[in-house]
Amino acid sequence: MKRNITRRTFLGEMAFIAAGAPAARAADSAGGMGAGWEKLPGISLGGLKVSRMILGSNPFFGFAHGNPQASEDQMRQWYTNERIMAVMDEAAEHGVNAVWTPCYPHWIRLWNEYRDKGGKLKNWIGQPDSFDAMAEHISDCARNGGTAICIQGECVDRAFAKQRYDLVRSWLELIKGFGLPAGIASHRPWTHLVAEQQHLPTDFYHQCLYQPEDYGWECLDKAIATIRKLEKPVVAYKVLAAGRIKPEIALPHVFKHLGRKDGICVGVFPKTNRRQISQNTALTGKLTPRSST
Repeated sequence: MKRNITRRTFLGEMAFIAAGAPAARAADSAGGMGAGWEKLPGISLGGLKVSRMILGSNPFFGFAHGNPQASEDQMRQWYTNERIMAVMDEAAEHGVNAVWTPCYPHWIRLWNEYRDKGGKLKNWIGQPDSFDAMAEHISDCARNGGTAICIQGECVDRAFAKQRYDLVRSWLELIKGFGLPAGIASHRPWTHLVAEQQHLPTDFYHQCLYQPEDYGWECLDKAIATIRKLEKPVVAYKVLAAGRIKPEIALPHVFKHLGRKDGICVGVFPKTNRRQISQNTALTGKLTPRSST
């Protein structure tokens, strides 16, 4: 979606650039390959410890969301099963220990193949995204090596719009019945606050920093304000606005406003920048207080 460039937007972007420059220089001084950050700092999702940066999967499946780096078709064509597994291994080499994906049958086949081959990345956070087959997808994830499960944002937002909180509660209780940490995602800035008011049995939250129809700064500000009110861990996603903002600009701003309990989920498309993973992990390490790791 095209953004209107207002004075406020312009000033906000300049502030982003100013904040990001020192961290970007620090990452470059580390050789651009994540030197010294092989083991990333971690956060806890329920009883599961994961790296503060988690590998996102939208590019694996061609969910470009207007990403200027590549179209949906280009992403799908480039991301063969072999390349997905190679990217997961590379991420693990830089300290990332979890990938966040939907529970599609073809993904489950790939994940099981990856594990059978001794893949280096050990945690799969499942994101079941079928409103009408939610229990089936949760079960598929739990029975195929998922180590945490988070209900997809559109499903949660749809249920909340109808005030079907008990339905979401039943999904979370099913996840917990498998002995796994349970979370919910949302594209809206108020959903997780309502979940807390309803005392839903969540262990963590997954907050989109932008709404699907809006990649503006005001939307980002509202999402961050919500994250700061939540005591449970939050993993922020679309932190780069689906490729619209460079990591060296976005990550310093986002980490500045996240708590130490919070993390980020970031997808990559290495065809356009072979160093994406190493640069993102280097920035995550540099921007996390050493005393808390």
